[in-house]
Amino acid sequence: MKKFKYALFYDFHTMATIPDVGKNFDAEKFTDEVKALGVDFLTWHARCNQGNAYYNTKFGYRHASLEFDMIRALGDCCRKKDITFSVYMNGSMSDEEMFRHREWMRIAPHGQTYQDYEGGGNPEESYTTPALRMSCYNSPFRDHIMNMTRELAEEYPVDGFFFDCLGVFPCICPHCVAEMKEKGINFRDEKELTGFARMSVHRFACDLNKTIREIKPDALLFFNGRPFEEVVHMESHLECECLPTAAWGYECLPMCAHYMRTVAGPDKCVLNMTGRFNDWGDFGGLRTVEGLKYDLLYGAANGMRPDIGGHHHPRGDYEGPVFDRIREVYGFLQQYDEWVLDAVNKPEVALVYNRNGNYYPRSQSATAAVRMLTELKVQFDLITEFLPSWDRYKLLIFPDDVVFTPEMTKRVEQHLKNGGKVLATSRSGLNEAGTAFAVKDWPVSYVENLDYKPLFWQPAGEYAKGIADMPLNIYAGGTKVKAVPGADVQMYCVKPYFNYGWDGLRSNYYIPPDTVTEHPFWVRKENVIYIAGEIFAGYGKRAPQQHRQLLGMAINALLERPKFKSATLPSYSRVFVQEKDNMELVHLLAYCPDARIQAMALEEGITIMDTELALRIDSGKQISKVYLAPDRKELPFVMEDGYCKITLPRFDGYALLVFE
Repeated sequence: MKKFKYALFYDFHTMATIPDVGKNFDAEKFTDEVKALGVDFLTWHARCNQGNAYYNTKFGYRHASLEFDMIRALGDCCRKKDITFSVYMNGSMSDEEMFRHREWMRIAPHGQTYQDYEGGGNPEESYTTPALRMSCYNSPFRDHIMNMTRELAEEYPVDGFFFDCLGVFPCICPHCVAEMKEKGINFRDEKELTGFARMSVHRFACDLNKTIREIKPDALLFFNGRPFEEVVHMESHLECECLPTAAWGYECLPMCAHYMRTVAGPDKCVLNMTGRFNDWGDFGGLRTVEGLKYDLLYGAANGMRPDIGGHHHPRGDYEGPVFDRIREVYGFLQQYDEWVLDAVNKPEVALVYNRNGNYYPRSQSATAAVRMLTELKVQFDLITEFLPSWDRYKLLIFPDDVVFTPEMTKRVEQHLKNGGKVLATSRSGLNEAGTAFAVKDWPVSYVENLDYKPLFWQPAGEYAKGIADMPLNIYAGGTKVKAVPGADVQMYCVKPYFNYGWDGLRSNYYIPPDTVTEHPFWVRKENVIYIAGEIFAGYGKRAPQQHRQLLGMAINALLERPKFKSATLPSYSRVFVQEKDNMELVHLLAYCPDARIQAMALEEGITIMDTELALRIDSGKQISKVYLAPDRKELPFVMEDGYCKITLPRFDGYALLVFE
């Protein structure tokens, strides 16, 4: 496995009209700076999304104003300085090449060849830039990219390739329509057309992999834009492209961090790519030290390695402030390398979701579940059926709408047979037909979807301690169920007077709760807890604290001895537990991204005082000391009921506790 410590990813998307590309670029000075930062992996553009190349290609089109072979110069310098060097190739976008070869151009289903800013109505294209031309994967463009890739692999000092923008772009050009007709695919049917486009991009990725492996079997390779599970077998490592201040937002990295490590497994590195700017293509952006630290610390605490992206000035101007910012951030992280490098997360809880063909299991319920679990300080992985085994998890959580395939049903039944625990909400657990719960001995039987709008629930019993004793809004839907014999019903659904909406005369908007129904809301049978409401989707919409309280009590009921406990940490703080050698590590993060008009900003870490923490120490282990990295300041601790308990007097934004 190729392991990286610190990476840099430089965009070099350069308009053909720029007259002085590379005029001031000094490859020696640049790579000296990169090396001085402690960076051991650099990615640079060999071919950008404008269709310009930055090396002496026999097949592509070198930028008209570039007067030297930039990739050769960078590659030679990186070889001398022991910096792994990967080249970027855009796999679909181009202007300059499409000027010359209109027959390579993708034709969208609505007939356009230019991509408008909103992507022509296709949400999978919404990230493309205005009036950009796209190529067709099935046109001679395929051989064009293969030839450029082959010459780089054979003739240049490059260690790997990053292929970008490999999205699913339905195309009705003559090349695609001819093949679809040959295969009996109806190109007028949106579903069939999209399926063919998905097959086309996957075939393209497979062909690129084959071409590279024939020349360099150990080449580094990553396909950006393809679902991780679909192509990970061809990739040397994974890269998480996530700029929270742009379209990704601050909920994307948590999803990817908890998910990508399970896809990568123990043998592949995961890079955490954020940006020094506020948006891609933003030459004048310089994010705060704390903002960058938060992104990279979150990743490091989840087994990812830091990767800062930048957009280099086309002229090659030296950008001292950018290097200074990266130096400060990487210098801070490098204090912790002794502990963090090669540390692993081994949580006992898994958040399970269906594979849905996206980068990660994407839905409002799954996103909200990740948010709620991190607020509760639960140690968990986000997994799908792609993971070969779920045996190491004690608790499986299924949020709101997880369909139980036959394979998932088999795994859950075996999990329960082995003494494992399950928490499911609303429609999670229904079979693929949506007609019944798939697992035997489920606490409830399915009736139908609840049509209450709004749906309320009445807190009651031991699992509602501390929650207001009044009907509370779910802010989402739910499922009508019946408890099976032997199940323990603790709470019930509450119906509204009438549903939201216009009744022909009046707008029913101010809807109070009416009466408690006989429809169960919270049901437990042995090792399974079922909640009838979509508490995760509701949290995603309105973030009611009682949803998180309810979830926390359900988890505590099923997992009585969690790995980590704290009654004093605020909800916005995050905690991650890792293991390395004879140490257990506890990462504490106290940051709170701030909504500012149309933007999200993060400028300061938050000071936390007098925090009480408890880490479960499993049998066979004995704690000799607890200290703060990197200065090794020891902290007093006590062992009680199998937990190592400490009080941390203060930390500012971040702290790493080492239990040795």
